[in-house]
Formats: sequence, structure tokens, C-alpha cells
Amino acid sequence: MREIPGIPYRFNDPALLELALSHRSVGKLNNERLEFLGDSILSAVVSARLFDLRADNSEGDLSRLRARVVRGKTLAKLAAGLNLGEYVRLGEGEMKSGGNNRDSILADALEAILGAIYLDGGFASCASVILHICDEEIASLPDAADLKDPKTRLQEWLQAHGHALPEYGLVSEKGPPHNKQFMVQITAPAVGVEVTGSGGSRRKAEQAAAATALEDIATKKSGRAKRKRPQK
Repeated sequence: MREIPGIPYRFNDPALLELALSHRSVGKLNNERLEFLGDSILSAVVSARLFDLRADNSEGDLSRLRARVVRGKTLAKLAAGLNLGEYVRLGEGEMKSGGNNRDSILADALEAILGAIYLDGGFASCASVILHICDEEIASLPDAADLKDPKTRLQEWLQAHGHALPEYGLVSEKGPPHNKQFMVQITAPAVGVEVTGSGGSRRKAEQAAAATALEDIATKKSGRAKRKRPQK
């Protein structure tokens, strides 16, 4: 086998493609090293593409945009669109457990294929394949500001309006070690915010609380705007 439908590249060395499609469950000869290589090249090519397309974005913005493209969830979606699950070689246990459809396995296989293309045909060939696969995803990215997490957005909003940073406090931590639930309270007295959020880790609980705080601020702003609206 020298090529996969949907990937515009034909391998000179079919053994490289076979290795790229071999999950670690098949044995010592697997795609993990190729995955490492492909991940690095993917990041570089996507970075260069975003640098060209988003001339007004800062380094932080570009980093967030790149992360959205190269994250496992996105790569798994792209790999599924190429039906890579039909070609990945798995050990018996992984095959029985549905490994062909597992996001992590699909994403890793796609990165490994990119690494194999680099070794087989060079950087230019690999970059061409990456852009063929990822350009639509890159073109559909939202504004970088929309990708900021709730904690960052809350902090920036408060700072922009001359307010102190919010304070986070752990309210509770419940459940067994393997399934803990955290509740965090966030307070921002300057804007009258005191809300809580919960999640499977303290970080997730803080993000949930920050998201609720932003909603609370938006609701308060909307209410003030309605009260100030002149009567006809």
C-alpha cells in the first residue's frame, strides 16, 4: 500500500506508510516516533500559515489559533474524514474495544502519516499535504478573542475597566479520588459578582465560575442599559 484516498501523496517506501499506521498495541515497531515527528512539522506549517493569514494577530492570538487546529479533537475529526480508522493496524485488544474509532488513535495516526511523508518525500511534500488537509479548518477559525478561556476573558475585561482582579476560593471538594468534584467561588466586588462554578478539577471549576461571572456581568450591563433607555 502506497497511498490513502484523500491524502494527495504516494509513498516511495510503502514500509513507512505501514509503520505510520501501526498502533503501539501491535508491538515494538509502531508509529509513536513518527507521530512525534509529524506533530512538530504540523505545528510549524500551521504556524507559518497563520502568520501569513492573520497579520493583525499577536503572538498569543496566533498560539491560541494554532492550538485549535493541532489539538487532538480537530485532528481526530480530520482523520475520521479520511477514514483512517479503516487503515490503522491495532492489536487484538484495541481492535475489540473499538480502537479504530478512538479519537486519540486517529489523531496520532494522522500525525504519524505526516512524519512518514516528511521522511519519504521531504518537507515541501509534507507541508503541501498538511495544507491540503488543514486549510479549510484554518480558514474557518473564529476570531482569536473568541478562543480565550473564560478566566482570561474575565481578567482582561476587569483590567480594561480599571477593576481589581477577581479572587478565587475553593468552597468544597467532594467525592472519591477517581471522581472528585470541586466547587470554586469567584468574587469581584467592584462589579457586584459573587458566583460559583464546579468541575472535575479545580482548574475546570475556576473556568466554570469565570464563565458564570461573565454571564452575570453581561446580564447586569443589559439591565442597566434597559433602565437608562429613554421613554418615548
